Amino acid sequence: MKSVVLGMLAETSIHPGAGHSLGVIDLPVSREATTGYPVIVGSSLKGSLRDAMEQWLGDKEHQSIREVFGCQEYAGHVLVSDARLLLLPVRSLAQAFRWVTCPHLIERYRRDLRRVGQTDLPPVPSVPDGKALAYGQPHLFLEERLFEVVGEPDESLVKLLTPLIAAEEVGLRLSQRLVVLNDDDFAWFCHFGLPVQARNQLNDNKASQNLWYEETLPPDTLMYALLLSGQPKSLSAVEDLIGQNGYLQVGGNATVGQGWFAMTVYHGGGR
Repeated sequence: MKSVVLGMLAETSIHPGAGHSLGVIDLPVSREATTGYPVIVGSSLKGSLRDAMEQWLGDKEHQSIREVFGCQEYAGHVLVSDARLLLLPVRSLAQAFRWVTCPHLIERYRRDLRRVGQTDLPPVPSVPDGKALAYGQPHLFLEERLFEVVGEPDESLVKLLTPLIAAEEVGLRLSQRLVVLNDDDFAWFCHFGLPVQARNQLNDNKASQNLWYEETLPPDTLMYALLLSGQPKSLSAVEDLIGQNGYLQVGGNATVGQGWFAMTVYHGGGR
C-alpha cells in the first residue's frame, strides 16, 4: 500500500470544533480522548480534501472524486488519517514565539514515518520535568512558566520536521525556535495555552445578543496526516490537488478567515 505524509502549517487560526462545551469555553477545539492533544479527525480532513477537489474539478460527481473519496455505492481508494499535532507555537519572553513539541509527539511521528518508508530517523530525546531542549539561552520563559535549558535539540530532528513546512522561509527559522519539553509540561500548554477568542452576535440595535468563547489553534501550528491507498493513481490525484492549490481550508469559521493550512506532501524514504 502506498502512503505519503501531508504537512499542514496553519496560516490562520484553526478551529477544529469539538461540538460541545468545556467549562467556561463554549466551543473548545477537538482533542484526542486519551492525551488531550488537539486533533483534526480524519473524517473532517477527508471532507475538506473532497471539497477542495470538487472546486478544483468543478464537478461534484466527477469520476476521479468518486474513486478517490468514495460515494454511496462504494468506498474510496484513499484512506485519510487524523491530523496530529507536531509543533505548537507558544509565546516566549525572548522571542515572539517558540515552536514547542515533546518526546511523545516525536515518537509518534517517527512511527508514522516508518509507514512511508523512512528508516533514517533520529533518536527520541529525553527531557526531565521542568527542563527544556532549546537554542540560545540558559533559561526559557514560555507564557508565565520558566524552564531550565539543559541542551539543544538534535539537528537531525530539525531536518526531519522541515519537509512538513511548505514555506521555505518559515522552515529556516525552525532551528532557532524549536523547543522540546517533557511530555507533562507540553500537555499543560495544550490544555491551558491555546488562544480563546470572545465572539459576539449583535441584534438590530447593535446590542449583544449572544456572547460566546471559542478556542482555536494559533497560526504557525504544525500538524501532519497520513494518506494511504492501494491505488497509486488515486493517491497521485490528491498529491496533484495539493501541488496545484497549495492551501486547504479545514474546520469551522471559514467565513471569518479561519482554517487555512499551507500544505505540502512528504514521501519519506520511498514512494
